[in-house]
Amino acid sequence: MAIVLDDEYYRLLHELQAVDFVLVELTLYLDTHPDDTAAIAQYNQYGQLRQKIAAVYESKYGPLKSFGQSPSGVPWSWNEAPWPWQV
Repeated sequence: MAIVLDDEYYRLLHELQAVDFVLVELTLYLDTHPDDTAAIAQYNQYGQLRQKIAAVYESKYGPLKSFGQSPSGVPWSWNEAPWPWQV
């Protein structure tokens, strides 16, 4: 079964990339400012947002990660291309 790559596919990937960028930057900041409660709150907020976006993506287009970190549908869907890093 071929997955249709519609506009929402690319929108969700773009949102994930943007949220991941924020999380990486906050992680780097918090490495040097571990007591900044506002930054910690922001990190947690974006972490929850990422989980929500990833859940929507995975429910429609398949897993983002392997090794038990993302659920698979039936049949096994990990081998279906393109993978997010291929588009």
